[in-house]
Amino acid sequence: MDESRYLDLAHRTFKRILDAFDDVDIEDADAESAGDVITIAWKDGSRCVVNTQRPVRQVWLAGGDRAWHFDWDERSERWLDDKGSGTELCETIETIARTKGVEIAIAR
Repeated sequence: MDESRYLDLAHRTFKRILDAFDDVDIEDADAESAGDVITIAWKDGSRCVVNTQRPVRQVWLAGGDRAWHFDWDERSERWLDDKGSGTELCETIETIARTKGVEIAIAR
């Protein structure tokens, strides 16, 4: 995939992630964007970081003691874990949010 398409897909995904936190009480979670990075700060002081990795055309997610690398899958039009587990980026963020007591739904 060329860089222009990758950046467009990543930008649209980042917007959907940020939009999902619009109605969340800032005391429970705060999602902020700076360049190619989204930082989600949780009430308990922990953080998740979502960022682009342009050289490999991936989106990376780190939270707690875990990290995931996601590739764009053209067939399903989703960011899927590069380990082949079928784990999807937005679903993973939603799951992490639930463990923090925050319900979000990232638009597909």
